[in-house]
Amino acid sequence: MAGGHAVDGVRGGVWRPEEGRLVYGMQLPVQSQSTLFAESWEAAAGPAELVAIARAADRYGFAYIACCEHLAIPRRLAEAMSTVWYDPVATLSHLAAVTERVRLLSHVAVVGLKHPLVTAKQYATLDRLSGGRLILGVGAGHVTEEFEVLGGDFERRGAVLDETIDALKVALGPEEFPKFAGERFAFEGLGQAPRPVQTPRPPLWVGGSSPAAVRRAAVRGDGWLPQGDRRAELPAQIGKLRRLRKAAGVDTPVVIGAIAEPLYVGEPGWEVGRRVLSGAPERIAESLREYRAMGVDQIQVRFRSRSGDELVEQMAAFGTDVAPLLND
Repeated sequence: MAGGHAVDGVRGGVWRPEEGRLVYGMQLPVQSQSTLFAESWEAAAGPAELVAIARAADRYGFAYIACCEHLAIPRRLAEAMSTVWYDPVATLSHLAAVTERVRLLSHVAVVGLKHPLVTAKQYATLDRLSGGRLILGVGAGHVTEEFEVLGGDFERRGAVLDETIDALKVALGPEEFPKFAGERFAFEGLGQAPRPVQTPRPPLWVGGSSPAAVRRAAVRGDGWLPQGDRRAELPAQIGKLRRLRKAAGVDTPVVIGAIAEPLYVGEPGWEVGRRVLSGAPERIAESLREYRAMGVDQIQVRFRSRSGDELVEQMAAFGTDVAPLLND
């Protein structure tokens, strides 16, 4: 197995990466095909490519593979976002069966669209089927029509998400018959099994970079998944999150994430774009080590590629040549 990772084990509660070490994961291609980030080859790709990439992530030390959720894309957004958004529970369950170590992250699940017991049933089953590899990443959502078609309140989605997170912490906990009473959701005397493998529960990471999302991650999250923050903006955001967490009296560690610039290991020989970090492994590792210095625990990486095979080659080069240098 390639070096540069240390992701197993629970220290005093919910799983998190080994303290002081920078680990790396990736959003899967193919499963979401927004024009903002999808490569041209993804349109004709499918399950075979997803399996090959998931197996490569397992082989080359990736901490997680991730899948995002959108229920249905309205016509007004379809040209930019596309309508290709694989269901995260189905996709990650499929990939759990062909991998052994890599963790399975929903980045992010719009859990406010469902009753917490529905979400708990789905993701507890995924954790059980995968042998305890779930990371439940959640977010508020941003597509109005997805809420409207289900009778949800888009304007109140933040408050709904806050309560949903609280309910999920109980519903995914150790009790077969969990008990929760909130403003919108209440349940007791209703048993759910199988229970998650992870105890006391799977980790819950909060996505988003708005003030409300950062506060939510600080107060309620086991981790933070920023969205859209540039490198220079992260230190201030991390400092704010830590202050809010301390003020709320939350003393458990929080896993800080970052989405790195697009990468290409080696000299591409084709036009990969001005913002792509490319070149020798040491050059890439030196740049990515700056994230660790900021207090980041895990970076989400994305590679430019012209085919699924080239993507696997890039993952192999990163895991073999760059990753061992991340924690020098």
